[in-house]
Amino acid sequence: MQAKILPSLLAADIGNLEAAVRRAEAAGTDGLHLDIMDGRFVPNLSFGPAVVEMARRCSNLRLSVHLMMTRPDEYLTRFIEAGTDSLLIHIEAQCDVAKALARIRDAGIRAGITCNPDTPAAAIEPVLDVVDEVLAMTVRPGYGGQAFIRDVLPKIRAIRETADARGMKELDILVDGGITADTAVECARHGANVFVAGTFLYRAADMAAEVAALRRNAAKALSH
Repeated sequence: MQAKILPSLLAADIGNLEAAVRRAEAAGTDGLHLDIMDGRFVPNLSFGPAVVEMARRCSNLRLSVHLMMTRPDEYLTRFIEAGTDSLLIHIEAQCDVAKALARIRDAGIRAGITCNPDTPAAAIEPVLDVVDEVLAMTVRPGYGGQAFIRDVLPKIRAIRETADARGMKELDILVDGGITADTAVECARHGANVFVAGTFLYRAADMAAEVAALRRNAAKALSH
């Protein structure tokens, strides 16, 4: 299981998004994470399909698109056509989540399920067998720059143990929110292997150095 680092474009300078995408690619990241907010599921608005298209056009990075939407099922086709490589929806969404995940997979895209900090690990178990990745939010979704919620750590462990018990040892478990050099290691020790970092990486003087250090330290924690 590899440790992977994904900068979150939400933390970049909104007036220079193309430069921010290119910066992430130059830093040797494993992909780019894009948070899509509808102003209903969370009290904020962010990007649309056009930003995903821009990122696809100007880089070769793997794109991870996280739909923080009440009705993600109504937008799946638009984001798939925009060029994403993986598409994550929330277990808390107001739609047929299993059907939406099947649509994503049928399109040849990696399907992911996301759970908010207060949602128990058991909530995603009914769909765990039909996803390629799980995102455990380590802050309450909607805004960047929040403090890491350590109460989520046991949930990450529970998800990893359930996946292992089902023979899904290669399942990617992502964490997003308050990820730094220290919190990434804590998450890795509990079973996470993909680390979405926004503020920490985009405010770094040397993103490439921070990406390399995060990957190295997380990989070491995963191996123990």
